[in-house]
Formats: sequence, structure tokens, C-alpha cells
Amino acid sequence: MQICRHLLLYLLIQPFLVWGIDLQPNDIVAPLPGKNHAMISYLNTDNTTYYKNGSVVSTKPYGSPDVSSQNASLRLVTSYTINDLPSVSYIQLPYGTIKPAGSLASYPIDTGFGDLALASAIWPYADRVNRRYFGVAGYLTLPTGSYSSQRPFNDGENRYKSDLQMGYQQPIAGNLDGMIAVDTMWFGGNSQCAAACLSTTNTSLNQKPLTTTQLGPIYKIDQTYTVGASYFYVAGGATTIGSAYQNNVVNTQRYLLSALAYYPFGRISLQYGRDMEIKNGFVETRRFIMRYTTEF
Repeated sequence: MQICRHLLLYLLIQPFLVWGIDLQPNDIVAPLPGKNHAMISYLNTDNTTYYKNGSVVSTKPYGSPDVSSQNASLRLVTSYTINDLPSVSYIQLPYGTIKPAGSLASYPIDTGFGDLALASAIWPYADRVNRRYFGVAGYLTLPTGSYSSQRPFNDGENRYKSDLQMGYQQPIAGNLDGMIAVDTMWFGGNSQCAAACLSTTNTSLNQKPLTTTQLGPIYKIDQTYTVGASYFYVAGGATTIGSAYQNNVVNTQRYLLSALAYYPFGRISLQYGRDMEIKNGFVETRRFIMRYTTEF
């Protein structure tokens, strides 16, 4: 029963919903004002072996777990200035599928819209000549996505999320830049947690703040191509069901490799990464992201 509780709780909030805000190369570079962009994204992930406090769990139903997700999203972006400071805002709507397989194949697939995300950022410091930038961003996710308390898998979370992020980027040598960003995510409560909380009636799910640090190099090959690599450390995010603390702190290290191409018709970006070390939850063995951005 206790193993089942850990599994179902994890299926509700991980591995898809506990990461901070991942940045692409040059996301910290201040945008030019008066621009409007549309971005279409495709995300594909796969998650396998389950860990509990650093140890592999292989008892039923963990014999050969596999949880995959596919997600497509549309983001509309506009840039402007506030008191001559570069600023940007966007709205994003995802649609996706979460599919359990292997020893978890008996759980239902969920397909539907995810939660609507809003974001705004401002650059208190932007030196375009010397390529030095410091930006601050705020994010808000609204509980608008598909959700049922009777399903352990949901594209929507039925709770609000907010996030505050700070990032800095500067040259290291020649066309090589370095970036670092830190963000903390706060979670509202979900008072309608049933199946995922192993309850026949709705109970409360609460989660502690989650902090993500990301850093890495960015190299501009030429006017068309840019590559980058990022290391992530994610910590916090333990959950409570009702009044019972679950002792499932997220403590994950992962990497993400990026390649960007700037063409006259728009920007194409590819990213690939995976977990390197994990304490609690399923290991993410693949994270593939493809994006297309165009000005309108």
C-alpha cells in the first residue's frame, strides 16, 4: 500500500511538472523592443527506473516502468520597454499526451490541454556592446488544463504555480559566452486530489518551493548557428498529502544540449538532455525539444 501511494503521488506531479524554467541559449539577451513573435514547440520525454531516497525500487509495479509524454505548445511573445528598460511578455498554451507503459501499462493515457502560462521579464542591465545582460522574470501558471481527480495522470495540475527567475550572461572569450540563472517555483494547493493521493474522496496536495540552478557556455559559430550546453541542479519540492509529509524531496542533476539556427524565415532550435543523478522519482532518460520561432 505504501509503495502504491508513492507511485500514484509521483505520477501526479512528476516527472512532467516539477522542473523550473529551462532557458534556451541567449534567452538572457535583452530583446529589441516593438517585436512580436510566435513560437511552436514540441517536447518529447521518456522516464524509466524509479528511485526512492536514492535507491532503485523494483517491487511491483516497478519491474519495468515507462512513462512517456508528448507535448506541443503555442507561445505568443511581445517585446517593449518600461522606463527605457527592455521588457518582454508571453502567453503559452500546451496540448499533450502522457502515456504509461511497461509495468505501468494498466494506468490510463491522458490527452488534453495543459495549463495556461503567462510570463513577463525586464532587464535592469543590458549592455549590447559588451554583451552583458542581467534579467528578472516572473511566471504564472493558471489551472486551466484538463484535470480529473479520478485520474493519476493529468495534463493540468488543478493548482496555481508562480516562479521568479534571475539570469546573467556575459562573454568569456571571443564568441564564447557564459550564463547562469536561478529560479524558485511556488505551488498553490490542490484540494481535489483523489486517485493520485490514494483516496476515495478528494484530499489536499501541497508542495514546498522548488529551486533550479542552471549554468553553461554558449558559443556563436557564425551569424547562423549557435550551440550551448547547460547543467541543472534541482532541489526542494517535497509534498504533503492531507497532513502527511511524503519525504520525497527532489534532488536531481541533469544536462541539456542546444543547437540554434537563425534563418530569414525564423529561428529553429533543437535541444536534447537527460538526468544524470536523481534521488526520488523516475529517471528521465530522454528530453527532446524542437522549436520554431517567427516574427509577425
